[in-house]
Amino acid sequence: MNIHKPVIYQLFPRLFGNKNTAPVINGSRNKNGCGKFNDITNKALQEIKKLSITHVWYTGIIEHAIVEAYPEAGIPHGNPLVIKGKAGSPYAIKDYYDVNPDLAENVNHRMQEFQDLIDRTHQNTMKVIIDFVPNHLAREYHSDAKPKDISDFGEEDDSSVGFSTRNNFYYLPHEHLHLSDEIRSHFSQIVYYEYPAKATGNDQFTSSPQINDWYETVKLNYGIDYQNNHSLHFDPIPNTWIKMKDILIYWAEKGVDGFRCDMAEMVPVEFWHWVIGEIKLVFPDILFIAEVYNPYLYEAYIKTGKFDYLYDKVGLYDTLKGVIKGQKSAREITQCWQSLNGLDEYMLRFLENHDEQRIASPFFAVNPVKALPAMLLSACLHRGPAMLYSGQEMGESGMEESGYSGSDGRSTIFDYWNLPEHQKWMNNGKFDGELLSDEQKHLQNSYRNILKYTQMPAIAYGEFYDLMWQNTDFKLFNSDKVYAFLRHCKEQKLLIVCNFDSNPQDLHVKIPKHALELIEIPRPIELIFDEIDTKQTLKVSSEGVADHGISIHINAYQYLVFEINY
Repeated sequence: MNIHKPVIYQLFPRLFGNKNTAPVINGSRNKNGCGKFNDITNKALQEIKKLSITHVWYTGIIEHAIVEAYPEAGIPHGNPLVIKGKAGSPYAIKDYYDVNPDLAENVNHRMQEFQDLIDRTHQNTMKVIIDFVPNHLAREYHSDAKPKDISDFGEEDDSSVGFSTRNNFYYLPHEHLHLSDEIRSHFSQIVYYEYPAKATGNDQFTSSPQINDWYETVKLNYGIDYQNNHSLHFDPIPNTWIKMKDILIYWAEKGVDGFRCDMAEMVPVEFWHWVIGEIKLVFPDILFIAEVYNPYLYEAYIKTGKFDYLYDKVGLYDTLKGVIKGQKSAREITQCWQSLNGLDEYMLRFLENHDEQRIASPFFAVNPVKALPAMLLSACLHRGPAMLYSGQEMGESGMEESGYSGSDGRSTIFDYWNLPEHQKWMNNGKFDGELLSDEQKHLQNSYRNILKYTQMPAIAYGEFYDLMWQNTDFKLFNSDKVYAFLRHCKEQKLLIVCNFDSNPQDLHVKIPKHALELIEIPRPIELIFDEIDTKQTLKVSSEGVADHGISIHINAYQYLVFEINY
């Protein structure tokens, strides 16, 4: 059987390649610098590959609204009233058929530079994922790169009606757009005109979006009449569906291997069923990953929507964050997989991404070492993909105040900025880690060790068995701070123990007779537990491990992976 567990490295090119070590708050592109496609060199990709990475998710690729012009390329200034930050949000798309000009050394050759990056990634035996943003687009959207036979979004709309299946946007007839005083106060001399007003991206059907709304975006119309009992109008196929299919094919033809679909649950599952089916007829191996937060929608978006994977944010991520912070018991991890009702293999697991707070921030763990057992668990709990966010393995804290983004524990996606800890690994483009501290080198090596497990047979395609139900005697097993489970296939059987506590633990881990039978270990027989990293070997009879447990010492914030032999 082929080993095929995806391991994704999320990388934000604007930050990843920026070598400026002294950016200023609200700094311009020229002042603060900006990473480029060409900064993601073969050497960088080779080092990323050492983390057992199979896919690189390049975030912020498709052209989005930015403030500063590129007059030499015919790209005008953007209106800062409807752009968040100087660099803009990568989720306010300005042209679905182009790439962000900020990421190019030669703006007029920007698409070729991205094509070269795709080719470099493939040459380093990794696949390429980009964002697909289907729910909304920038208020100043205009495509100058689209094929000539395709009309632009809104170009053929009847703006005199609020809803029509032939329209790409939702309109508020006879109303002007009124941005709030809080938004306009930052740019008192600038005006923005929109008539009639369009609905805002976060389903706000008002002409007066507020600062906490996605006011810089416009909601796209997929055939749901939100203001008339959410009635569905999918036959004939709405115009927006057809436009989006063309866009997905355009990028797939360039060699993109997968799409992380932004806020997929805000787009009807019927569209996904249709479009993913259509795309996979031509590109059968292409991946579709859904950003979905409502667990009640998981089954529909997998079985009807045909997604390959969904975010596991409100389940495992939120639980692990609580366990790391001492706010939840490790026992609650069991509830995560139980609540999925067999959908585990479809869940994308992570501890960081561009939306969430950095592990090393004071909002999360402060000390990134505390999260290592959680990362091991996240990567190895089931067959679904694991993900790492660039800078996580160096302990980025995201605590710099950069401009639009404050000191909130997130690396900004709105400003021209840098990743200071990542820069130590990048070492001015050498990607040799020479500037990392000993602690950071240890952290990076820990991530390499953790992620190497993902390609072991038992983890990549084996089954899962939770041991927590058998280990309920608190005197023998601290189930508030420790989680234990098995991963097994015909070729390999693993016992995994994770300690989330700041104190070492002396445990007796029981493996029930039912589990021994299920993983096809004969009884009675002597079992040998070989710990893969520390090389310690423990021996116990199959009857003993079921009745009394295997005696294990585990250090603070440690994980142990034992291969079971007999």
